[in-house]
Formats: sequence, structure tokens, C-alpha cells
Amino acid sequence: MKSPICALLGIEFPLLAFSHCRDVVAAVSRAGGMGVFGAGALPPERLEEELAWIDAHVDGQPYGVDLLIPEKMAGKHEEVNARQMVAGLPDSHTGFADAVLAKHGIEAGAFDEARDRMVQIGRNLRPAGAADLLDVAFKHPIKLIANALGVPPPLMLELGKRHGVPVAALVGAREHAVKQVEAGVDILVVAGGEAGGHCGDVSTLVLVPEVVAAIAGLRAVPILAAGGIVTGRQMAACMAMGAAGAWTASVWLTTHEAETNPVVKDKMLKATSRDTVRSRSRTGKPSRQLRSSWTQAWEAPGAPSPLPMPLQSLISEPPLARVDKLAQSGHAGAQELATYWVGQGVGLMNEAKSVRAVMQEFQEDFLAAYERLGGFLE
Repeated sequence: MKSPICALLGIEFPLLAFSHCRDVVAAVSRAGGMGVFGAGALPPERLEEELAWIDAHVDGQPYGVDLLIPEKMAGKHEEVNARQMVAGLPDSHTGFADAVLAKHGIEAGAFDEARDRMVQIGRNLRPAGAADLLDVAFKHPIKLIANALGVPPPLMLELGKRHGVPVAALVGAREHAVKQVEAGVDILVVAGGEAGGHCGDVSTLVLVPEVVAAIAGLRAVPILAAGGIVTGRQMAACMAMGAAGAWTASVWLTTHEAETNPVVKDKMLKATSRDTVRSRSRTGKPSRQLRSSWTQAWEAPGAPSPLPMPLQSLISEPPLARVDKLAQSGHAGAQELATYWVGQGVGLMNEAKSVRAVMQEFQEDFLAAYERLGGFLE
């Protein structure tokens, strides 16, 4: 395809797939798109292992790495003391999480050790930790480095230029896009509010053309549309509005290769587009996730207001990790609570398929949409 994204990244089809699963990343790249490995929660040694595996299984095709380095975060430039941070979590929040578990027949408490480990992993969100991950990433033949939640740190931009690797950044508002272009990013991932995970509140249909117009006079930066895109016709629609391709994530969660909890995967396959909620209750920043008894509890009257990032993650993630394990063992209460990040496109994800099958359907559906539009012209 004659897309600037294909030319810039060396791929056949301008479809990028964000995933925490290395199998999905490698399979998408082998199929002509680009897999982008979500590495924000991994310590450097684990990232080295995962990227080495991808190198060995991607058949020489290009792939990328995505980090989560927020521009704004509580205590971003402070030294991390795990014990003090965990001890400082308010009882109103830890107690509420314990009560939600207890209501569903799950033993609460004993999460301090898990929270200590999370604080250490949370170092990745800070400049020093991010630098360690960047050092690992650029030792591998990556062809893209991406950042979520704000302007990439100067080190990422510098390393990208030094190694000839394009730097992408996710944005959820027009003013954020302008700021990213002025900072020097090479690709904008314009994510509408339909997206899974961290997202803004403007729809993809509105945000893509809004950003295209906002940056038109600044610099030629290709745009990847994101948010609710799970079909080729949606991708074609976004490219008709000015995008050069699509950035996807949710659609890969129900593939055979994905490591998604089978209980959650089954929930997703049965879900409608209304079965998600955009909430701060998981990370402290607005993120879209599958609606469950857990998300409903945090949205109910009387629930404590979520803490800022990264503190809210310390409240939510250890209990949800226990829920995840118990749900897979058949625990009924845990199955009610089980959730994961997913976009509103989940309503169109009704059948588990291989990555290659999803890629082929994207291409065929894109072509059919292109031909359908052409049919309107005399």
C-alpha cells in the first residue's frame, strides 16, 4: 500500500497491533503488519528475554516496543521507597478493595508484598526506570518506539534519532497532538474515547479529522487512528478522514495466540459495545475496561475516589491478580469480578480466531470498503 506508514516502517499493510503478548506481536509482523510489544510493566531483564524471543520468531520482519512513561504522575521525580509508599496507602481504599473481594467469597488482605513488588515495577514510569528499559529496547532491531500518556521523554526522542527509529506518541486531544508534533515525534497515534486502556473522551470519528486539521500547518507527521477499530472498514473510514493507517489493541485479545485469561476472553466474545466502562478506578487515570462486578463496585455511590497514578494501581492490581487466578480455577465470585482493558469495539469481536485470520479479514474488509466508496462515484 502507498501509505507513509508503510514506507516509514517497512511494512506491507499499515495496521499496527499493540499487545503484551509476544506471540501476537510476532504473528502480526509475520503477516505483513507491525506488532508492537507493550513493555511498560516489565523489569529490564524480563524485557530482554521477551525481545530476544521476538527476534527469534519474527522472521526478520519489523516490530516495535511501547513504553508507558506518563508526563504527569504523583512523585514522578522522587526516590521510590516501596515500604513507605505501600504503608502510606489510605485504609479507606485498601479496605474497600478487601470488602469487594470478601463480598464475592475471596479472602482479602496480605497484599503488601505484592504491592512492594509493584512499586519496584512502577519505577519504569519514572525517568531512571524508563532509561533502563530504553537501553534494553535499543539493543534489539526495533523499528518503532512508542510512548503513552504524554510527550516522550527527551532521551527517547534522542535515542530514536540516533538509531534511526521512528518515535510514536499516543494522544487523545487536539492540543496534545500539537504539543507532540512540536516536541518532534515522528508518528501520532490518535486514540478516541472508544479505545481500551487509557483514553480521552472524544470519539475517534471526531478526533482524527480534528488532529489532521490541527497539525496541517506544523509538520508532515503521519497519523495512526486508534479507538474501537476492529475491522478493515473502520480502518478505511479513518484513512478516508486523513489517517495513514490504524493502531489496534483490543481485537487481538480474543485471538488464539493471546494470553488473555480464558474467562475474560469468553466475556469479551459475549460482550456488546456497551459492556465497557471508562474509569479512573484501576490506574488513577481514565481507562476503558470490561464492565464487571469489580468496576461496578468502584463506580457505586460511597466508593472512595480513585488515587492519582501510580497509587491507584497499587490498590487495584494485586487484588485483581488474585481474581484472575481464582477465576481460571473456576471460582464463581472471581469470575464475576474478572475484568481487563478493552475498547468498545468488543461488541464486534464475537469469534476467537488466529492472528493471521484477523489480519486477512482486515485486508479483505478494507478492500471491500474501498471498492464500496468507489462505487458512489460516477
